[in-house]
Amino acid sequence: MIELRNVSQCFAGPRGWVEALHNINLTIPPGEVFGIIGRSGAGKSTLVRTINLLTRPTEGEIVVNGRALTSLPAAELRAARREIGMIFQHFNLLSSRTVYENVALPLELAGMKRAEIEEAVLPLLELVGLTAQKDRYPAQISGGQKQRVGIARALASKPKVLLSDEATSALDPETTRAILDLLRKINRELGLTVVLITHQMEVIKQVCDRVAVLDAGKVVEEGRVIDVFLQPHHEVTRALLGDVIAQELPPALKVRVAERLKTGNGHLLRLAFTGSGVDQPVLSETIRRYELDFNILHGQIDEIQGQAFGSLAVLASGEAVKVAQAIAWLREQGVVVEELSYVE
Repeated sequence: MIELRNVSQCFAGPRGWVEALHNINLTIPPGEVFGIIGRSGAGKSTLVRTINLLTRPTEGEIVVNGRALTSLPAAELRAARREIGMIFQHFNLLSSRTVYENVALPLELAGMKRAEIEEAVLPLLELVGLTAQKDRYPAQISGGQKQRVGIARALASKPKVLLSDEATSALDPETTRAILDLLRKINRELGLTVVLITHQMEVIKQVCDRVAVLDAGKVVEEGRVIDVFLQPHHEVTRALLGDVIAQELPPALKVRVAERLKTGNGHLLRLAFTGSGVDQPVLSETIRRYELDFNILHGQIDEIQGQAFGSLAVLASGEAVKVAQAIAWLREQGVVVEELSYVE
């Protein structure tokens, strides 16, 4: 388990002290894939580096696997860090060492014998799918393969926690999906707790169990991924999920919708539903019950952690009282309804 208790981090800047993290409190259960997401500059990388004390917090306590790292003397902290693996955005491989030798490096530094190193490294290369590339150098393999080397190297010391700092942001979408599938496989097969830093909700959706949203050094929202997608509460979360109207509608249509909202001739609704509600005819039933016209502006059905998730943006026309009744009925059916007063 990982606990961050009242963690704050300040740095000296040219104009005085800058607070990168403010009173962070997080609990990450063992065996979970936990995502931390935020815009650039939100404090994500600073936060993940406090977990293994690469950056020591100004205030607060870090507890990993039952030990308060912030209270350990140097020798015990070094030992504790061996239970925390880390993978990076830019791989950090040594160009003069082969794939095998890069993975073996932390074991060599720990003083292990050659036979013991081989016994540890070869299964890791098989796990990440690089057995055939073990004698190649970093310049001879792809970006995705380099990241697999980084993952295998992070696993060499048999950690209980794996930290990932934007590990897929330099990769193309197909390679990103493959690396995330590998991280989920490692999580399930080895029982590792994975903390994943990213600025992409697509990454969170594919692999994480829960997520914390970071903004200006503060946790502004936290919960199960499916719940956050279904009903985001904070404006930063909604922006990261993507404003359905702003991103998906053609510019000319956005203008017309905005004009209708200004004149009060229509109600812009965001509907979100999950599970069995995805394939139920609630929309047509709503139209029949309350004599409304629904113009579907955008819609999609996706899957989050094996659970179906649907989202619709509709422009509802009809009597205001009937629109209100329809919204109440939809909520009774388990549909999350948000009425939007504007479209940007």
